Amino acid sequence: MLKSFLSKVGIGGLEVDTVVDNQVLEEGETLNGTVYIDGGEADQIIDHITLEVFVRIHREDAMSDFEEVDRTITKHSIELIGDSKSKKIRMIPFEIVPDDRWLINRDNEKLMLKTTVHINNAVDAYDEDEIQYA
Repeated sequence: MLKSFLSKVGIGGLEVDTVVDNQVLEEGETLNGTVYIDGGEADQIIDHITLEVFVRIHREDAMSDFEEVDRTITKHSIELIGDSKSKKIRMIPFEIVPDDRWLINRDNEKLMLKTTVHINNAVDAYDEDEIQYA
């Protein structure tokens, strides 16, 4: 099975990539993937990484205005042990088990996976991408 690239967060020389085994899941399947941390020459120290599955709801009103509202379904926190400043690439596998809340209305909702990198004494960086569950 080919790996699907999902998100990439870059902070200075630090890069965090989230790769999932499959962005399109059938009901009953588990979301499996790996977070790759490349410390490079970065001075940043990662406190932890959060993976969040949420529904993005697209709403339109009669005036053709629209808004997007996010509703969190689940969060998965990855605590790091050791120094993330290493020049080596760290690989952290993850598994998130879906539930009925992952079944969405396809007309105005998207199921999203967001990776947030929490950096000590800095602004948190994030990236997100769509996943599908049917």
